[in-house]
Amino acid sequence: MHTQSLNEWQHDHTFRHDQKRAGENRTLLVVALTAVMMMVEVSAGTIYGSMALLADGLHMASHTVALSVSVFAYILSRRLAASRRFTFGVGKFNSLAAFASAVMLLGFALTMAIESTGRLINPIAIAFDQALIVAVVGLIVNGVSAWILMSTPHEHGHAHSHEHHHDHNLRAAYLHVLADALTSLLAIAALLAGKYYGAGWLDPAMGIVGAILVTRWSYTLIRDSSQVLLDRQADQDHITELRESIEGNSSDRVSDLHIWSIGHGIYAAEITVISHDPKPPEHYKSLISPKFNVVHATVEVHLCTEQ
Repeated sequence: MHTQSLNEWQHDHTFRHDQKRAGENRTLLVVALTAVMMMVEVSAGTIYGSMALLADGLHMASHTVALSVSVFAYILSRRLAASRRFTFGVGKFNSLAAFASAVMLLGFALTMAIESTGRLINPIAIAFDQALIVAVVGLIVNGVSAWILMSTPHEHGHAHSHEHHHDHNLRAAYLHVLADALTSLLAIAALLAGKYYGAGWLDPAMGIVGAILVTRWSYTLIRDSSQVLLDRQADQDHITELRESIEGNSSDRVSDLHIWSIGHGIYAAEITVISHDPKPPEHYKSLISPKFNVVHATVEVHLCTEQ
């Protein structure tokens, strides 16, 4: 068989990953905003003695690195989209970057908790007015950044659930900015309480509260992105629905079925069919509903000799 005649039976594995994603430019813009505000807050927190403000600045520093990882993942997946080195394409780059970002978040949360505990034990004087001004500016920057990411247009494509439909990389960037906004709010609350009620201990205490909430968000992102990285099987309801679409009202039976995510909103499937009247694999592939967005399916058909 000539190579030319094989072309119609083959397909690439780019799955549109060679195209620029909707979140790439927006994430790059947020990286620039976060980097500038990070330098301002770290400097101000050190000069004015506010642990809450310093924690917010350190938080932004870690997020500047993490968001840069997100941008790098977008660029790398575009450039390697056509590479044959990756069995199902580069769709998992997105989830890998999200996983790495979540781990960075955990590291930051631990650092913030340790530093805040130290300030509780050994408090220092705080310049409340100056620190408050910087904290408010930081909150505004975080709000703008969150809006930029949240308003990113959704990419078309079907998925098994609303949760899995998310671009994990974009979601990681959004959670980083949301965590920044949270620490800014906590810093403002603590500084106001310290200025007007003499509750200076609230400044480092808010750093501990922020660390706990960031840890929770990190865990959620690690759980969701790792499911893609580890080829977690789709939910049972979807497996049942796909099985029924193959079997239909015929005597055909699906003896083995695997379906898993290979990238943002796209899936691969392996199906084994037992039939008294076997049909070509293309017939069974045509029975898979488009809503599953299965871009790569392998179908194995066996003749059933039992009556």
